[in-house]
Amino acid sequence: MNIPAHRPSRRFRSQDWFDNPEHIDMTALYLERFMNYGITAEELRSGRPIIGIAQSGSDISPCNRIHLELAQRVRDGIRDAGGIPMEFPLHPIFENCRRPTAALDRNLAYLGLVEILHGYPIDAVVLTTGCDKTTPAQLMAAATVDIPAIVLSGGPMLDGWMDGELVGSGAAIWKGRRQLSAGLIDNDKFLQIAAASAPSAGHCNTMGTASTMNALAEALGMSLTGCSAIPAPYRERGQIAYETGRRIVGMAHDDVRPSSILTREAFLDAIIVNAAIGGSTNAQPHLMAMARHAGVELASSDWMAHGYDVPLLLNMQPAGKYLGERFHRAGGVPAVMWELLQAGLLHAQRPTVTGRSMAENLAGRESADREMIRPFAAPLKEKAGFMALQGNLFDFAIMKTSVISPAFRERYLSRPGSEGVFEARAIVFDGSSDYHARINDPALGIDDSCMLVMRGAGPVGWPGSAEVVNMQPPDALLKAGILNLPTLGDGRQSGTSDSPSILNASPESAVGGGLALLRTGDIIRVDLNGGRCDMLVDAQELARRATELPPPVNDSATPWQEIYRASVGQLETGACMELALKYRAVGQTLPRHNH
Repeated sequence: MNIPAHRPSRRFRSQDWFDNPEHIDMTALYLERFMNYGITAEELRSGRPIIGIAQSGSDISPCNRIHLELAQRVRDGIRDAGGIPMEFPLHPIFENCRRPTAALDRNLAYLGLVEILHGYPIDAVVLTTGCDKTTPAQLMAAATVDIPAIVLSGGPMLDGWMDGELVGSGAAIWKGRRQLSAGLIDNDKFLQIAAASAPSAGHCNTMGTASTMNALAEALGMSLTGCSAIPAPYRERGQIAYETGRRIVGMAHDDVRPSSILTREAFLDAIIVNAAIGGSTNAQPHLMAMARHAGVELASSDWMAHGYDVPLLLNMQPAGKYLGERFHRAGGVPAVMWELLQAGLLHAQRPTVTGRSMAENLAGRESADREMIRPFAAPLKEKAGFMALQGNLFDFAIMKTSVISPAFRERYLSRPGSEGVFEARAIVFDGSSDYHARINDPALGIDDSCMLVMRGAGPVGWPGSAEVVNMQPPDALLKAGILNLPTLGDGRQSGTSDSPSILNASPESAVGGGLALLRTGDIIRVDLNGGRCDMLVDAQELARRATELPPPVNDSATPWQEIYRASVGQLETGACMELALKYRAVGQTLPRHNH
């Protein structure tokens, strides 16, 4: 791509370490150990920008492992553009494997990256993203430090296939889990399906949280145009890694910082794009967290005011049919945004890391694959954004409307005269262990008039907030062909899930939210027309329940879990470390010398 020319060199923050005549003794100390692996003092004192590469790939982060290879192409681009690359590790985050939940790691990786970017001689940084929380963690840190930064996505896996059908990561697991419980497949077949859904290097090939957050990084303007959807094994992935390395050097010279890109308009556009691509419900806390660390006011009401009345344009699992390879070939995020731009929904004159406006980035990006990316006037679904709900169970929760299936709508949302409204008997579980132990208990009498409720799964209660709300019905109902029941909880669910759950309920039960007062057998009324979700229990009874012992909460198992619980906010506001929000642009003030 044609990289814009940059201004003549300016004095970089790294020169206070390596080219500081006023503290030549400190300069000698800083230079001395870097030279032990062969880099020269002349390089470090040349006035060329030192570009950090935040390496998120490792053997225990398989979704991001492709970055171990891509980093070399990033280095090539940095060197060719006149910068000096320095690669360093990011705290690993792996959604599928980290126990009790990878949500703990988002804030921990954020903290570590802030300290590295603040305390080391780094003038600009390439953020290597992929698995769900590696994207928000690094963008949160970039916003806090506010030195030039650019996102390089690792890209999705190749499409998965089995028995002649597409099998998407995550989505295939949830479908296979239901088939296994219904007795339609055995354990071996279930594991074969899981393996088939992950055929190559890369992150989820569905529009789960990984693809969503990388798409939204691009929508925000923080990555090169077309970056997010390129599959990890494609040659274009290495090519855009090289171009990203080149571009960050220009950004360092021009001092293009996140604060100039991460504006309110950018976040509102990201909310709109999330609806159009059928994005993950995890986008809500992550975007809120990034906005708050950037000092941008983003309200819970913005999800409805700006993002609800947006059509679903992308035909990609779990809201649609296809997977990541076809999305890339159809034009990726720019093609979806082109549709939104033509409809007048975007603030497209805003700046981006390319050095051009978003409108300029999107010029000529119309898709030719109209089955994969629908025209704005002929979408897969109208009004496909998140539905924000409130009531006496919580002050805020969301429901992903793009995954409401015809069968779910027919069973629960189509009663004549009360369309969009249903009542259900609550079946309450305190954590996933309780759910797994009792879901098939016939004494519960679970039928299709019930709602499964998960509590104790929020940021404080779990701790970290867990993807456990997308609970499947008991085996007897699955065998009868009932694949989904309404579900509700103060935790999250996988972005690859096709369950229209009510999620991210805030405040959570562990801090006294209304879910703590709910009992099995209570009737819950959901009114999507009015945005309400209430337990139909009188005030006197609720007051009596408030005097009882609260639901159990697991003890902290590590020092970090205790620190996390003591500092974390609710999912509504991003589950941020509240104490960290006052720190802004910390990279603009040089830290004290260490001797």
